[in-house]
Amino acid sequence: MTLEEGFLKDAIKRFVNYKELGDRTLAQLSEADLLYQPNEASNSIAVIIQHLHGNMLSRWTNFLTEDGEKEWRQRDAEFAVTPLEQAAILSLWNDGWKCLLDTLHQLQPEDLKKTVTIRTEPLLVYDAILRQLAHYPYHVGQIVYIGRMLKNETWISLSIPKGESHAYLEKVKADQEK
Repeated sequence: MTLEEGFLKDAIKRFVNYKELGDRTLAQLSEADLLYQPNEASNSIAVIIQHLHGNMLSRWTNFLTEDGEKEWRQRDAEFAVTPLEQAAILSLWNDGWKCLLDTLHQLQPEDLKKTVTIRTEPLLVYDAILRQLAHYPYHVGQIVYIGRMLKNETWISLSIPKGESHAYLEKVKADQEK
């Protein structure tokens, strides 16, 4: 496997991992939870998902041939509080990720050294991927944080639960010895 092939494989793996963290959070939340807005200056999970959806469609549609900031994108509208039903919110979530992952799966190793633009800024493809790999986990972290705050005692941990690091490590070691 070439370095370029490995990069694409690993980038896809990381994006999928962050989508799964979001999926596992969203599965624990109600429609009311998705619409909860901590205060006027903060975004609800629904608004964060609207933004991710708009960003993903804009960045990854015709990725190699058009500026990543499409003329049809209405970025400011992504941050408007819109009373959506849970199914519509989840549809936006999944549609955005599908656009991203479909595009990444179509890329070839030689594409990584091509130049694309985002808001007229030229970027090598691998750097444009890294840019979004920094952006999307930031927002997934917000979703997880709000979800965890809302669920409090009923939250199902997405990683190693507090106080269980040693037991987890021992299990990993035991599994490796098998």
